[in-house]
Amino acid sequence: MKFKLTKILTEEINLLIEEKKYSSLIYKFENMHPADTAEIIKNINITTAKTIIQKLNKELSAEILIELEDEIRDKILSEFTPKKIAKEVIYNLDSDDATDVIQDLPEDKKIKVLSHIKNQDLAEDIESLLLYEENQAGSLMAKELVKVNINWKLKTCLREMRKQAKNLNSIYNVYVIDDNGTLKGTLSLKKLLITPSESEISHIYNPNVISVKANELAENVAIIFKKYDLVALPVLNDENILIGRITVDDVIDFMEEEAEKDYQLTSGISDDIEYSDNIINQTKARLPWLIIGVFGGLIGAQILEIFTNEESFIKLALFIPLIAAMAGNAGIQSSALVVQGIANNSLKMNNILNKIIKESAVASFNGIICSIIIFIICVLIGQEIYIGVTVGLSLLIVVVCASLFGTIIPLVLEKLKIDPALATGPFITTLNDIL
Repeated sequence: MKFKLTKILTEEINLLIEEKKYSSLIYKFENMHPADTAEIIKNINITTAKTIIQKLNKELSAEILIELEDEIRDKILSEFTPKKIAKEVIYNLDSDDATDVIQDLPEDKKIKVLSHIKNQDLAEDIESLLLYEENQAGSLMAKELVKVNINWKLKTCLREMRKQAKNLNSIYNVYVIDDNGTLKGTLSLKKLLITPSESEISHIYNPNVISVKANELAENVAIIFKKYDLVALPVLNDENILIGRITVDDVIDFMEEEAEKDYQLTSGISDDIEYSDNIINQTKARLPWLIIGVFGGLIGAQILEIFTNEESFIKLALFIPLIAAMAGNAGIQSSALVVQGIANNSLKMNNILNKIIKESAVASFNGIICSIIIFIICVLIGQEIYIGVTVGLSLLIVVVCASLFGTIIPLVLEKLKIDPALATGPFITTLNDIL
């Protein structure tokens, strides 16, 4: 059953908090999913949230912390000493989640937390994960997995799997490696159940396995998960040694973050910010593109000034908002399709010319139809024929040009290694206003 934070539940939680009945509150939270508890905690004041987190059992509090938004989690952890974070949070998380927690800490505190991790293997795993950029497959990877040697017999395999499974919350795949740690394939749970215990792994494993290198782009990882309908994906280093796995929940989180960033970029927000960020940070993120819009508007005003002495200017000026709006709509439609094609890998760089020709044809048809409509309307409302012709031709030109802008600019930005989502916001709008 899907959890819903109702008004009744909110009032019940607030009453328990006001009366400081923390034992009842903790009992309620211990019978809820950590993600649902996190949803409640983010809606109460931070002081109370800190108290509740510290009163819960350590494993549950760690699971709740990883479900919280980064800003809220950082505020709660600001009350924790480095030793407390290492002992009560990091030890109760998988390596990928532990890395996410440490990644967001101030640099000096990050070093201190790592120094308090007594489990040397865990510390080394986290340190290695911290080296990956956030757009690399390695940043989504967890080190915990179940692997068996291709030379083992099934009896040995089952014994070793039981040992490894103690450190895992869930098992999606069993990976088969050789003596050097090179990934050879996977082993299905069905084969494990129906095969005699004296059988060798080399006779029953599946050598056809999809994998990814640790330095692969995270966007490509998401494409692989979607294409092959995966729940887990093994990660290899440059020597094809198995070093970790990526699970579908981490890919979903990554895709959600990327979608939020792209939405902000299309709106002219250049930094990754949240609604709860302070005024200064929000201003810094929004201001650059607004300033570009100001200069674009000034250029457009200067162009209009050239024609202010023309007798027909006043009549034609009535249609300027229409022309500008149509240019903006056409440009954003084209750029949205191109950005979508780049994001889901359906637009290949070797068919760019065909895309431009196709977009030109579509824009021309749309422009002609809209131009005919506006010409007829001009005639019907009593405007001179030349006004209808002028406005119609102008509309055709701006629709075609704006569509080409919307197609070409994202492709150029992609070639320059700049996020093409920039093209669908103020960038296209400003150019269209000048046009």
